[in-house]
Amino acid sequence: MIENVSRETQDRLDAYQDLLIRWNPRINLVSPSTIPQLRSRHIDDCLQICANADPDKGIWADLGSGGGLPGIVLAIAFASRPIQFVLLESDQRKAAFLRSVVRQLGLSNTRIDNIRIEARDPLDAAYLSARALAPLPRLMPYLDRHLAKDGQAWLMKGEKWQAEVDEARQHWKFELETIASNTQAGAAILKISEVSDA
Repeated sequence: MIENVSRETQDRLDAYQDLLIRWNPRINLVSPSTIPQLRSRHIDDCLQICANADPDKGIWADLGSGGGLPGIVLAIAFASRPIQFVLLESDQRKAAFLRSVVRQLGLSNTRIDNIRIEARDPLDAAYLSARALAPLPRLMPYLDRHLAKDGQAWLMKGEKWQAEVDEARQHWKFELETIASNTQAGAAILKISEVSDA
């Protein structure tokens, strides 16, 4: 649980924001129209997971990491925890950006795997995250593949999250907790665990 971030964490978040702005014209990491609200729209949005998750050990897998949201933000926020972050990103240019961020920010807790999610050997992750990747029914096979039996998935979802949950429940069983988003009306963070075929 993170409430008031340290100066080191704040400095790293600022440096990450600068790198996103610098690389974004070359690689579309976030929508250019959201750059003026980068901190509130993207970084603070991802930090909401930190206010609710309390990781203590194991692997945290971030699926389809793109520009590092939420994977890089979480790796920065939880840098003092004994967690190994594995960010999966199939796009080579985005993976190059993520590697540059990891190197420049000194994130020794983070590894970038430039591979498709379904091609990666199962990670048996204690924690898993994804943001703006795919509808929940399409994410469930990834959770089934990469999440440990007692693991937790933290998925950032938009206003249609309830419809996605209803559709996913037709084929999957899972425990669900929802946390209302503080940054987008109607959006939610879904905490999913105990995933199995319905």
